[in-house]
Amino acid sequence: MVYKHVLLKLSGEALMGSRQYGIDPLRLSEYANDIKEALAEEIQIAIVIGGGNIFRGVAAASNGMDRVQGDHMGMLATVINGLALQSALENEGVPTRLQSAIKINEVAEPFIRRKAIRHLDKGRVVIFGGGTGNPYFTTDSAAVLRAIEIEADVILKGTRVDGIYTADPEKDASASKYNSITYDDVLKKGLKVMDTTAFTLSQENELPIIVFDMNKKGNLIKILSGEQIGTTVS
Repeated sequence: MVYKHVLLKLSGEALMGSRQYGIDPLRLSEYANDIKEALAEEIQIAIVIGGGNIFRGVAAASNGMDRVQGDHMGMLATVINGLALQSALENEGVPTRLQSAIKINEVAEPFIRRKAIRHLDKGRVVIFGGGTGNPYFTTDSAAVLRAIEIEADVILKGTRVDGIYTADPEKDASASKYNSITYDDVLKKGLKVMDTTAFTLSQENELPIIVFDMNKKGNLIKILSGEQIGTTVS
């Protein structure tokens, strides 16, 4: 396997599956199976999950809600998603720990870096919920931050599209896909990979990002074994 320590970033929307809102148990089960397969190859996997399927602080703020309050609600949404994914993984027999950046001791462990690394060393999947624990920071920023802290080799950003395109492939049929691209080119071309804060943090720490379609079965294990899937930013 090319990558041994990875951080998998999943968007909240990805958990909706074919639904308009909430969590699709079928999609959760598919993800759990893919993660179990990777774990069998002795890969260390940490996961950061978004909350957009339940609540988005930014969207609420644009409708007049206090942004800080909205972001706190978004953080709680990521914890809900983390619990759902933990449950799906444990149903597959995968030992999982949920760590939260905001203290909810009855539900999740607090985020402690050394403890997270210890869990990973013992072959457990660690899910990081609660974003960074601060308003105004996205779960993409949380993913990059946690990846750097646990010394991951790469961030795997699982989305609905199979990589980074010259334009939005869902809107523009002539859009072509990049197999690999540099950080500078992403910024120059104004391509949407992550928000600027997260992306810059990744660039400064030379942490590669692979954007791929998580909904296609087997993609995760193919990436880990070095196959060209999605787009690599480095």
